[in-house]
Amino acid sequence: MANHVHVLLTPNVHVARLMRGIKRETALFANRILDRVGQRFWQDESYDRWIRSSTEFERVKLYIESNPVKAGLVRRPEDWPWSSASRSE
Repeated sequence: MANHVHVLLTPNVHVARLMRGIKRETALFANRILDRVGQRFWQDESYDRWIRSSTEFERVKLYIESNPVKAGLVRRPEDWPWSSASRSE
């Protein structure tokens, strides 16, 4: 996605710590590509929620996998290379 990221995972650390690490590393990489120094890349907030059942997990997974299709970036979820839908299992 061009302006946000969806991640569905089971963290072994506090979510704030996990997000800080992810945002730090990706911001450094992105700013290096963009030839920028000292500029913010990510917004401060993140939206997290607890998944309480396997049914809810599957619903959220399908929502995330269909997001690039809804955004018009690909025709099928499998076509988005960074998606779990693109993996053959």
